[in-house]
Amino acid sequence: MQQDDLIGVTLGNYKILAPLGQGGMARVYKAHQENLDREVAVKVLPPWFAADRNFVERFNQEARLVARLSHPNIVTVHDANEYNGHLYIVMQLVDGGTLKQRLDQLQTLGKTMEMAEARRIFTQLASALSYAHENGIIHRDVKPVNVLLDRSGRPILSDFGIAKVLAGTKALTRQGAGVGTPEYMSPEQCQGGAVDARADIYALGVMLFEALTGRLPFLGDNYPALAHSHIYEMPPHPGAINPTIDPAVAQVIQTALMKNPLQRYRQASDMAEALERAVQSLPTGIEREAVDPSRVATVPLYTCPQCRHFNKLEMRFCTKCGFPLNRCRVCGAENKASNRFCSMCGQPLHVF
Repeated sequence: MQQDDLIGVTLGNYKILAPLGQGGMARVYKAHQENLDREVAVKVLPPWFAADRNFVERFNQEARLVARLSHPNIVTVHDANEYNGHLYIVMQLVDGGTLKQRLDQLQTLGKTMEMAEARRIFTQLASALSYAHENGIIHRDVKPVNVLLDRSGRPILSDFGIAKVLAGTKALTRQGAGVGTPEYMSPEQCQGGAVDARADIYALGVMLFEALTGRLPFLGDNYPALAHSHIYEMPPHPGAINPTIDPAVAQVIQTALMKNPLQRYRQASDMAEALERAVQSLPTGIEREAVDPSRVATVPLYTCPQCRHFNKLEMRFCTKCGFPLNRCRVCGAENKASNRFCSMCGQPLHVF
């Protein structure tokens, strides 16, 4: 086994004690902050980053912005610095594992996440994202491994700002795409386009899909295949994979996963509120157990991009506000919400 040369090393005030994990861009360690006598987590970037002064400047600037965030579901940043060629960021130590580990555990048991647990985790994550977005910070790499869990199960979102700094790093940027994780990247990220808060909402939708169905909406062996799916293919209906998912909950996921950002929730808090309403409408106790799975799997709905009202897939206009549900951007024809191609000119719908 290869020896980690940072174990026992002191970076500034932080003595590295043990590895906690390793990703594609950094290693995370448990460390002891000697001047305050506390344990912290230290993320150390590969040494070649410190040689790029422009990167160091961007890194420090983003770390200062993230350090100003104060939210119970966002990891607290204590410090960011460079020491002997090592660029590092110091955060609160969260020792309850990650959402990725929790999902893996459920998959091993052949289970999916219970609705009560999903509601608690995802409404809190949406609150964290809304707060960050209101402060002008987009995460850009929301995924289960970046969701830490404390011992009570509280989700804490980490790695804010890291993806933005890495965006200009050629070594870690795929050709034609922005930095991110392919399974959770929004269509606009896959296309290397401008990114705003709705890219994070898309990733949150992917994670909710995964938690409730036990699989990702799109599967592929390589980045081009996954990118093509995110950009052009409609995700499977969640209820077709897990028949116990209520249509209202499935609609929350589908709205978050719309190809066009304008058709997603405008704010993460909107998604949280929709999820709350959907869960509150579910039967409870014995009634919940009596839900007919076949009904759940066969009633897909479509959310009006104007007023968020649920409509049947055969509707062309919202039954609440009258807004066109699926207008062709090329010829202007009004199509059924379920149409993937324009019935007038044949152009693809729901894509950029």
